[in-house]
Amino acid sequence: MIKLIIFKITFLAVLLFSAFHSPSIRILDNPIVWDSLRKQLSLEYLEQRHGIKKNSPYIQPKMIVLHWTAIPTLEQSFKAMNPTLLPGSRKGLASASSLNVSSQFLIDRDGTIYRQLPDTAFARHVIGLNYCAIGIENVGGGEKYPLTKDQLKANEKLIRYLKDRYDIEYLIGHSEYRKFEGHPLWKEADTGYRTTKTDPGKDFMTKIRKRTKNLGLKGAPEFN
Repeated sequence: MIKLIIFKITFLAVLLFSAFHSPSIRILDNPIVWDSLRKQLSLEYLEQRHGIKKNSPYIQPKMIVLHWTAIPTLEQSFKAMNPTLLPGSRKGLASASSLNVSSQFLIDRDGTIYRQLPDTAFARHVIGLNYCAIGIENVGGGEKYPLTKDQLKANEKLIRYLKDRYDIEYLIGHSEYRKFEGHPLWKEADTGYRTTKTDPGKDFMTKIRKRTKNLGLKGAPEFN
């Protein structure tokens, strides 16, 4: 009888732990180009932009940054990030590096999660913080293609997955990145290299923070 009670208590504890810490998640691998040139440009970016010299282009993540692609389809969003080099139309970004923008994850409008790079591979997606940030891009965004409920749910699952595996302290939207200027995590060599961002939208960030409140993740600093 005692053994049965202990078994039931243990089983219930395991269920509660799993529900709280490890929600079921399905991630499909859809890798962008991760060739020798992209790796070399990543190492150069780390050294020249962040002042970090490394032998391999991988990061120790401290934060998750949420984005939107402002592109209506998965195929077009993937196509924009897949090449190693920036397209000629993005001259403003090319002044800092010819390395194309990318993110480790891309979430389609139906909530399907795609892994584009290894979780801790370097990706260029947020000025001053790439060296410690995992990026999650969401297909669409803005008034024309507002992010969906399925994407909101998928972001929550992915955030929980990443928090469970890495020493993540912060969760921010791309629009909040400049609040880290002056913070110990901020590393950008050029004081004039900044962009203005609105993604993934205040409403989306409010909802995702409410859904992930029990993870204890910090937002952007408020001292700026």
